[in-house]
Amino acid sequence: MAGNKSYTIVEYFGGDSGYRCGYCKNDEGNFSHGMWSHTMTVQDYQDLIDRGWRRSGKYVYKPKMNKTCCPQYTIRCHALKFQPSKSHKKVLKKISKFISKGELPKGPAEGEREPMDSVCDQAGPREPSNACPSQVQRAAITDIQKELPECPAATEARKEAGDGAPADSVTPRKDPESVAGMGADPGRPPCRKAKDLRKERRLQKEQNRPQSEGDASIVSPTPPNPAQTTQPKPLEDFINESLPDNSPHRLEVRLVRSNPPSPQFKASFDASYQVYKLYQMAIHKDPPDKPSESQVRLVPVNFEDPQFTASYQQSVALYASYQMAIHGDEPSECSESEVLHDYYSAEHSPDGPEAGYGSFHQQYLLDGRIVAVGVIDILPTCVSSVYLYYHPDFASLSLGSYSALREIAFTRQLQKQSPKLSFYYLGFYIHSCPKMRYKGQYRPSDLLCPETYAWVSIEQCIPQLENSRYARFNQDPEAGDARVLKEVGRALVLYRRAVMPYAAYSRKRKGSSDEAEVQQYADLVGQDCAERILLYRA
Repeated sequence: MAGNKSYTIVEYFGGDSGYRCGYCKNDEGNFSHGMWSHTMTVQDYQDLIDRGWRRSGKYVYKPKMNKTCCPQYTIRCHALKFQPSKSHKKVLKKISKFISKGELPKGPAEGEREPMDSVCDQAGPREPSNACPSQVQRAAITDIQKELPECPAATEARKEAGDGAPADSVTPRKDPESVAGMGADPGRPPCRKAKDLRKERRLQKEQNRPQSEGDASIVSPTPPNPAQTTQPKPLEDFINESLPDNSPHRLEVRLVRSNPPSPQFKASFDASYQVYKLYQMAIHKDPPDKPSESQVRLVPVNFEDPQFTASYQQSVALYASYQMAIHGDEPSECSESEVLHDYYSAEHSPDGPEAGYGSFHQQYLLDGRIVAVGVIDILPTCVSSVYLYYHPDFASLSLGSYSALREIAFTRQLQKQSPKLSFYYLGFYIHSCPKMRYKGQYRPSDLLCPETYAWVSIEQCIPQLENSRYARFNQDPEAGDARVLKEVGRALVLYRRAVMPYAAYSRKRKGSSDEAEVQQYADLVGQDCAERILLYRA
């Protein structure tokens, strides 16, 4: 390929066959398009997820929304405007109680569920047909605690009782006569919020406070500070309060680049792997030998690494055999440099975040020990949550919810370095699956219209989803896909190690019969990606 320009290289699968759904358990109801991505730039992946795609390792898939049994809508949270709900604050209090007192809540955390976007396990082919020697790793997506609403406290004396009651919902008030033990009491005051009661008592104290000399006849309560009444406490303050100083335990979050692997990532890989294995056994009921460490062994692409050096020639020989047998390459075309390709290369931009873009691990260390790992992608306009795994001993701490809050705060931190990076992507929202609706509690948030690829506030989408599993959210009947590729001949392809538009490829192949497939691919990825991404052609 010409020059040193970075390209995304994919192989497209039509996805005509149905597979088992991980949500409703329909054996053949899950339909999705799929692509195996040999390499991927962060801008291309940003554009793809903004058209409803999602990655699981190197496999990138897009549900067939009007055909699949459980439509999956891409959801993003406006990180800068996010305010934690009552159930979110409970999670932070739970963490604070453990850090300061060493008390673990009893029993599993209510609402903590296994990673929910793991339908990629049944999403169709996860490796290129005769085109890649390795299998796609089955990666589950972020496990975020289910956020059910909770009724506001009726009195200030109400105790925090864990995550039992739903938060932020309105519970219909029963008539006094229908409530046992209360009786009809016309003089009984209506139920009031604890916040209003506290405000009223505070004003009463101000009124009863002795006045200064010369002003005894005038009661003038101190006016509230406008900043205090109009600006809620930011998320960062809640997080900082949950990590008190001089506590028996210390929790810290460390960001390490996973591809290409940083020295910290390599040094902590064994510890992270042990947590991952325990998590898979406890949460997903995997047998102890699945996966074995040899199956997930990470070998950095670095000649200074002993493992890479020792296995390099074997890798080159395997690569050459594969290219000649599968792709028909000549021996001279199988250069060693091709072995050195990364999925995400480390990308930096003058106006980007200091850490750069790409794939990272956020390691949660308790007293220096890794207890959870959140896998994230830092992209040009968002932080995309990929998945989370944690040590089963700490399942009751609601680490799924806690990690989501930390990732939102991290997005806000990155936005100060890169102004356009302001969204937090949670994966897919599935309204037809009640246990998956918790992602809608991270507000304000938008869902992606599956037809026009416009973002629509989730409040506007919910009524439609109550009536139908599949919905077009854009209310303008004239609106369509603004980024559709009108000329399929402009789509870029990779053919015999040469980059060319599909029109030139078609002429070389003298009327290739794959135009319908390439057109479908171009419609799904959109004009921008179709004219940048290289579609592999045999």
